[in-house]
Amino acid sequence: MNIYEQHLERNAANCVPLTPVAFVERSAEVFGDLPAVVHGARRYTWAQARERAARLAAALRSLGVGRGSTVSTMLGNTPEMVEAHYGVPALAAVLNTLNTRLDAALLAWQLNHCEASVLITDREFAPAMAEALRLLREQHGRDVVVVDVCDSEYTGPGERLGAHEYEALLAAHAPLARLEGPADEWDAIAVSYTSGTTGDPKGVVTHHRGAYLNAVCNAVTWNLPHFAKYLWTLPMFHCNGWCFPWTLAMVGGTHVCLRRVEAKAMLDAMREHGVTHYCAAPIVHNLVLNAPPEWREGIGQQVNAMVAGAAPPASMIEGMARIGFAITHVYGLTETYGPAAVAVQRESWAGEPLAERTRLNGRQGVRYVLQEGMTVLEPETMAEVSADGRTMGEIMFRGNIVMKGYLKNPAATGKAFAGGWFHTGDLAVLERDRYVKIKDRSKDVIISGGENISSIEVEDALYRHPAVLACAVVARPDEKWGETPLAFVEVKPGADVTAADLVAHCKALLAGYKVPREIRFEPIPKTSTGKIQKFQLRERARSASAIE
Repeated sequence: MNIYEQHLERNAANCVPLTPVAFVERSAEVFGDLPAVVHGARRYTWAQARERAARLAAALRSLGVGRGSTVSTMLGNTPEMVEAHYGVPALAAVLNTLNTRLDAALLAWQLNHCEASVLITDREFAPAMAEALRLLREQHGRDVVVVDVCDSEYTGPGERLGAHEYEALLAAHAPLARLEGPADEWDAIAVSYTSGTTGDPKGVVTHHRGAYLNAVCNAVTWNLPHFAKYLWTLPMFHCNGWCFPWTLAMVGGTHVCLRRVEAKAMLDAMREHGVTHYCAAPIVHNLVLNAPPEWREGIGQQVNAMVAGAAPPASMIEGMARIGFAITHVYGLTETYGPAAVAVQRESWAGEPLAERTRLNGRQGVRYVLQEGMTVLEPETMAEVSADGRTMGEIMFRGNIVMKGYLKNPAATGKAFAGGWFHTGDLAVLERDRYVKIKDRSKDVIISGGENISSIEVEDALYRHPAVLACAVVARPDEKWGETPLAFVEVKPGADVTAADLVAHCKALLAGYKVPREIRFEPIPKTSTGKIQKFQLRERARSASAIE
């Protein structure tokens, strides 16, 4: 034992587990009188937001929630979703934010797989959740405690599904004295589901340490100032809002909530609340770009936009620059807590023509400052590819901003971490300045409106139609959604089926956004062993995921 190991032990005064919940306590203490949440007529300061989260934590504890319990949410971008990101981790429980676009069968599967004990659900989603809860009981033999949210900004239909109403539940419980967080920063903070490469959902388990560090990285990467006003256009169910619920707590910013992501509502909120920052997939930025110019009148502040979820079209980056919105391009996956790389804009880029600046900013970039490693490796040898902009390999990450692993799936976890790196499945080149540029997606995942669609899942649905002999699904460029599924189909001899028939068939089996937008009855290219050559289909479709 050396001298620096003697009488210098860790203790409660000098070593505390990292948890983003700590940011909430700090902002309530230091910025308690400043605005934290804006939602329609509702306004909460940081002191009030912290108290509501502490009441939620107390209420959940009374329902039996504790360390390792799973609390699922079916919520839009509302104050209740913000509070869930603070109150659930405070108990060392695990937050499972359900995708509001999923069908009932998949929702039931996920609730069962993560063993949810409590569900917090908005009345708007009652039809899908009622069916999901029925399937959960009948097919999986499981039940959950349901807490209904009756949002003041929602006036549409939707029945109550549970025994508890959110506001009444909060009112019935005194707030916890402190939002503590876990005793071990390696404890799980969230489980988020991703379709992965096979179409089977995978539960991505993340930890408090990673969420804390990525929240810090978001602020550092974006030069996010104290008291930033952030508009929630990115779904908070998507990778926990890329960790921004915790980033905003860190800087004492304001959550400007938005139930409906529509161009006019976004621009009105920017004007009314002085919004300075927002994140979104390319499709949402295009809403702003293509809105009538008069809708942008009166927005005098600099608006900073972060884009990820799909490779942004050059036309979008150029267009946003022309209307004065500053775009930061980031890259990541659910397994890396959302963004974990950024196309850092160097000062020298400012002297380049707009087209070249757009090309440089369209790359996936370099690792976040607190991510230990990101590079392009040859997956068989695990050797780094040459930084020549031509040699392709697989993007890989390592560091504290990488998931714990896949829930109940050790085989997939082992495969993802083979060789001591996280394998993204994205094929890319390493350019001379060591910025990464994606060239293809080996996972064959289609990214539509920022949401992943497994081509295999869509193919499986098509194959269930009796007339389909062979099929293959690839991404087709789409002005609105970025990419949408395009299906190539070969029909069995003597069978009679139309594109409309197959679309209707898929609608009965898949969530709406996964249904092919186009079906082509064409011969499908195959190798001598019968393997479908998707790269040829991508070239036919001029897919966004085709190699340039």
